Parts: sequence; C-alpha cells; structure tokens
Amino acid sequence: MRGATCFAMALMLTAAVPSSLMAQKAAAKSAAHANPSAERAQQLAQAEAAMDHAQWPQAEEILRKLVAANGKDTQAWFDLGYTMHAQGNYEEAIKAYRSAVAAQPTSFECNLNLGLMLAHEHRAEAAQVLERTTQLKPSAEQPKKALARAWAALAELRDKDAKAAQEDWDKAAELDPSLENLLSLAEAQARADNSEMAEQTARRAAAIDPAATDAQVVLANLYMQSKRLPEAEAALQKVLAAHPEDENAHLQLGRVLSLQEKYDAAAAELQKALGLKSDDWDAVRELAFACDRLKKWPEAERYYRALATHFPGDAGAHDGLGAALMAQLKYAGARDEFLSALKLKPAWGEVWGRLAMALAGNQQYDMAIKALGERAKYLPETPSTYFLRATYFDHLRIFPEAVENYKAFLAVSKGQFPDEEWKARHRLIAIEPEAQQQKKKK
Repeated sequence: MRGATCFAMALMLTAAVPSSLMAQKAAAKSAAHANPSAERAQQLAQAEAAMDHAQWPQAEEILRKLVAANGKDTQAWFDLGYTMHAQGNYEEAIKAYRSAVAAQPTSFECNLNLGLMLAHEHRAEAAQVLERTTQLKPSAEQPKKALARAWAALAELRDKDAKAAQEDWDKAAELDPSLENLLSLAEAQARADNSEMAEQTARRAAAIDPAATDAQVVLANLYMQSKRLPEAEAALQKVLAAHPEDENAHLQLGRVLSLQEKYDAAAAELQKALGLKSDDWDAVRELAFACDRLKKWPEAERYYRALATHFPGDAGAHDGLGAALMAQLKYAGARDEFLSALKLKPAWGEVWGRLAMALAGNQQYDMAIKALGERAKYLPETPSTYFLRATYFDHLRIFPEAVENYKAFLAVSKGQFPDEEWKARHRLIAIEPEAQQQKKKK
C-alpha cells in the first residue's frame, strides 16, 4: 500500500467527510527521498504493512521515528497523517500533512489531504489550501478525476456562496462528468437560481444511468420549485418504482399530490411514509393537512393533536387542532387550542376570528365580541365579521350595536350572502324599535 490510498480509507473509516471530498486513491510519490537507504525503505514498508492491517499504534511508532530522523521525508509524513486520522487524532493529522506539504509544496495529494482535513475541522484556511491544490498537477493515473475531486472539495466548502459553488462544481463536472458531479452541479445551479441550466444538467445525469434514482429526485425538486407538479409526480413515481421503501420519496410525493389537491392519494402516500418512519413529523403535518382538506375531522384531530403535543410551541399545530375540533362542534376544546396559538403568535388575525366563532359556539358572546375586536387590529373588517358581531350583540340583546353591525354587513355584502342578508333584514325589522328604546334609556 502506498501513502495516498491510506487517506481515502481513513475518510471511510471515520465517515466524517462527504464522499465527494475523498482524496486521491493513487499513490503520492515524493519527488525525492532525503534518506533513500535500504533501512528507511524497509521501515516504511513495515509501517505501511501495519497500516494495511489497521495496526495504527505500531505504524505510528515506526513513522514517528522516520520523520524524527528526516523531517523532509514526504512519504513518511503523508502516511503519518493518514495514521493519525485513522485514530481520530485530527490535530496531529493536520500537523503531519502540513509537514508533508512543507517537504514537497507542489505535491497535489499532500495539499489535497491537508485541505480536506482543515475543512473537516472547519479551519478558515481550508479554502486557501484547496484553491492552491486546484492549481497543482496530480500524480495519479487519472489526473482529471483527481483534479475534479479537488474542485468538488472546494465547492462543498463554499456551499453557502451559491455563485462560487456553482463555478467550482462546473469545473469538477467538466473534468469528470460523473453522475455525482453532475447532480451536485445541478443542485448548485438551482441554488444560484439557474433553474433551466439545473434541469439540463440533471437530465444529463439521468442519461448516464436511467436507473439512477438520485437524478429523478433532483429533477423532482426542480419541478416542484417551478410548480410543474405533474412532472414532479412522475419523477417521484419513478423513484418509488425502483425503491418502494424510500420514505422520503413517499413524503415528497404526498406533498406534490396535496399541492395538486389530490388529497386522497396524498394521504395514502403519507401513510406509507409514516409506516416506514413513524416519527416523521413532516409526514404527520402533511397528513393532518390532507385530512383537514378531506374533512376527515377525527383523523385531522388525531394528527394535529400529536403535533401540538410533540411541538407545544408550534402555533400552527394548535390552530389546526382547534379548527378540527370546531368542525366537530367541540367548541370548548377549540377555544383552548386557539388561545394556545394566540399566546404564541398574538398578532395572528385569522386565529382571533376563529377564536370568536369557538367562543360563540360555547355561548361566550361577550368574549367573542372582544376576539373580533382583536382581529380588527390586524385585519380589515369583512361582511362575515360584521354579520358575526351583529349576531353576538343580538344574542346579548344589545340591540343598538347589533343594528349598527347588521347595517354595516348589508352595506358591503352586495348580494354575496343571500341567506345572511335575508336574516339581517328581518332581524333589523324586529329589533330596531327596541334599539331605539335602549338608546333613549342611555
């Protein structure tokens, strides 16, 4: 075994760095060894044999003796960096790779592994080292693929800079147009708002391996972003045809179906997702919404209650539970859930309106009127709010305010609510005289 292969194996052992950041598998060859003696070669062979068998302490002991004897021994420093990485001693691994680079500054492999280790440890200089690496010449048998790995490493490091990451992935994919690099480029293009280019790139990736589901997942995400829901649905169906146990694909398909208002089909997919992962709270949330739209109130109540219990600080979960309870005429429970939502989000005007209806259903008309007043702080009045307020005052036999709101309702309803308009006109005939009497008494 030769030095550069070791680092790739170390990455797999620790599972600490993404696969796209793996170093060259080809050997890093020193330009020259300062101590080319037979004894040094024998010791290096012993160290690498120990590394082959994961005998890290033995390998470390030999390698430390070699670098102590010759601080310019690039291969020994490189192997020591691998050995320390394999033992989880990342600080010592970085020191060893620094020494390897110092001994042979133009070594692509030494610079790459140093950059990867610095990135792994979130060191600010990682980008500088990897940028330098991309300008060096690999000694591997497939230099383009090796150089592509350096650009990929730099791209992942600069992921938050959408433009820079896209440029880096573009260079990686140009050097090595593999499925993985093309998909990473497509995702980078999408983040940089180049959705058309992203789709073209994802299609190139899909053409490499039509059976590859990763490409279909990327395409589905792009279709969802551009609201091309039938195409997203078709892509996800392809994924599930190949991998029926893919929980996330069931979840995404459920979302796509829900956005198309295919709520029965959406609920079926979301149930499959939960069957594969019972604590997928995103699936629970989507399923609660689908049941709400299907007016399956007991099921919606169950899922929203699970959400509100698991996420007590989620105002939306309390609001959804309140709505499901109110649809079942469970007004007291609905009132309590709406109040919980409003404690978390006091300026939520729509929920103040729903709270008013729950309070009225519980015959708390005075509180319902106050809730409508709170709603009016955040949202404009509507025909419905005028009508509801009028009926609440009517129930409380406060007729002047009831008359005022019935008239306000009729002034803006304009034939949109014929049943309520009929009721309002007839109530005005009945209560206006009493309203006059109440005004006189004041």
